Amino acid sequence: MMTTATAPARLPGVRLVQGSWSELRPDAEPVRRAVFIREQGCSEESEWDELDAVSLHCVAYLGEQAVATGRLLPDCRIGRMAVLVPQRRHGIAGMILEHLVAVAAARGASTVVLHAQVAVRDFYRHHGFVAEGDNFLEEDIEHVLMRRCVAVERGEVK
Repeated sequence: MMTTATAPARLPGVRLVQGSWSELRPDAEPVRRAVFIREQGCSEESEWDELDAVSLHCVAYLGEQAVATGRLLPDCRIGRMAVLVPQRRHGIAGMILEHLVAVAAARGASTVVLHAQVAVRDFYRHHGFVAEGDNFLEEDIEHVLMRRCVAVERGEVK
């Protein structure tokens, strides 16, 4: 079932919708295709996997246009964070990330992990993620495992 969240006052006109892949695919797929396949050169085969069907997806809309997406896997890993070029550096990715972290915490996760592209590692660091281990390649792009501890106290995610 899709649900909508409102954006912080500093991001007027942006709304987040969470739901299943079958509900959000028509909007999430073009964003991922633009970012991962066309911009970054990832293969079609690697982009679409069986995890989409079992993950919670989140799409950010600016007006009626889908501009960003991310997913939360059943084991509370975050992945497939993508923002269209014109909307980068406006806080939209942070909205999606914090939303997915909050959902993971609400599901009882004590930690959330992700594979961050090294080029945007500082973005995740800014959101409380800590790099672990050596860098590695995924689709010929350097990544690093990052982890964030979460605790729910009085409804707040830390």
